[in-house]
Amino acid sequence: MALPWIAALKYIPWGDVIEHAPKVLNAARKLMERQSATPAPVVPPGPPLDPNAEPPSLGELRNRLIEARQLIDQQAAVQQQTAQMVTELAEQNARLVDAVNKLRLRTRMLIWAVLALSAGLVALLLR
Repeated sequence: MALPWIAALKYIPWGDVIEHAPKVLNAARKLMERQSATPAPVVPPGPPLDPNAEPPSLGELRNRLIEARQLIDQQAAVQQQTAQMVTELAEQNARLVDAVNKLRLRTRMLIWAVLALSAGLVALLLR
């Protein structure tokens, strides 16, 4: 079951992921800052759809306003959560890219060490 995942990881362009990770992280942080800095814009109500219709009562308008405000608050909360999630994912991506870079470096060092030890062993055997 793990083999298809390993094979899939070979096809990921890690160079591009590593190159773009800081940009994604910065964009996510800017989005988070912008979300926390700007309040939700208030949209003025439009004219009634039917000009011949009777205007709604004050109580009905108040109820509509309360419902609209609740929807706006819910949407703002969802948007804030989404921005926070994007920021967290970008930070996780940056940590993942850093870990992959470290693993690549360690793998190269290990390969060179194995080659050096192999060359030393061959030299000892040939004596």
